[in-house]
Amino acid sequence: MIELTINGVARKIDATPDMPLLWALRDVLGYTGTKFGCGMSLCGACTVHLNGTPIRACVTPVSSVQGMKVTTIEGIAANHPVKEAWKKLNVPQCGYCQSGQIMSAVALLAQKHHPTESEIDQAMAGNLCRCGTYPRIKSAILEAAQKGSK
Repeated sequence: MIELTINGVARKIDATPDMPLLWALRDVLGYTGTKFGCGMSLCGACTVHLNGTPIRACVTPVSSVQGMKVTTIEGIAANHPVKEAWKKLNVPQCGYCQSGQIMSAVALLAQKHHPTESEIDQAMAGNLCRCGTYPRIKSAILEAAQKGSK
C-alpha cells in the first residue's frame, strides 16, 4: 500500500511502486482531469503539484511521492483567480492541455504574485498547446495576478 494525500484527502492505494503517478491518479483514484500527453515529461499535460511544486505525473513513480501532498486540477478551487481568468478570457480551444497549463500557472503565481511576461514565458515553457492559445494563456495569468493582488 502506498499512502499519499490527494487534494487534501489521505489515500491508500494498491499500486506497483513503479506505476507512474499519472496512472495512479487517473486509473486507480479516478482523478481524470490530469491528462496523458506524451508520457515523456515533454508536454506538460500531466502537470500536478507535489507539495506545491509542479511536477510531471507521467514520469513520477507513485512510490516516490509516498507521504507527500499531491494536488490535481480537481483540487484547485473553481473560483481560483487563475480559473476565473481562464473563463473570462476564453483561454481553452480544444482544452486538452488546459489542466496542465492551469497547474503551472497556479504554481507560478504562488511563487511570484506579479510575474513579468518573461517570467511567465519561462514558467510556462514546458507546457505545450496544440491550438496555440499562448497569448490568451499569458493574458489570463496577468489577469489572475491582478485579481489576486486586490
